[in-house]
Amino acid sequence: MQNMVMTILEATVDEDQWQTLRDVYARETKVLDPGIVQTLLVQNSREPKLWRIITLWESRAALDEMRQSNQTPRGVLMFREANAEPSLTIFHVAASAQA
Repeated sequence: MQNMVMTILEATVDEDQWQTLRDVYARETKVLDPGIVQTLLVQNSREPKLWRIITLWESRAALDEMRQSNQTPRGVLMFREANAEPSLTIFHVAASAQA
């Protein structure tokens, strides 16, 4: 747990591109990249144009390995297919709980 990290890609997506984003996310997450524990596509309930792809990585090393591949991350490509340019934030997971 102490090595897990979470990435959040965030972008403003025009309403006419919402279904495109949902479709590309469904297509591209059928098989996850190595090191990904979980990923979520979320839409802000107060600002519906604001979307995020939240991804939990097993370790910082797994994330760094993907980032050092010199390939554009799949999440970025997903947003770009919906004509949106995301920003990235990385968090270290300090604690978690699950039902």
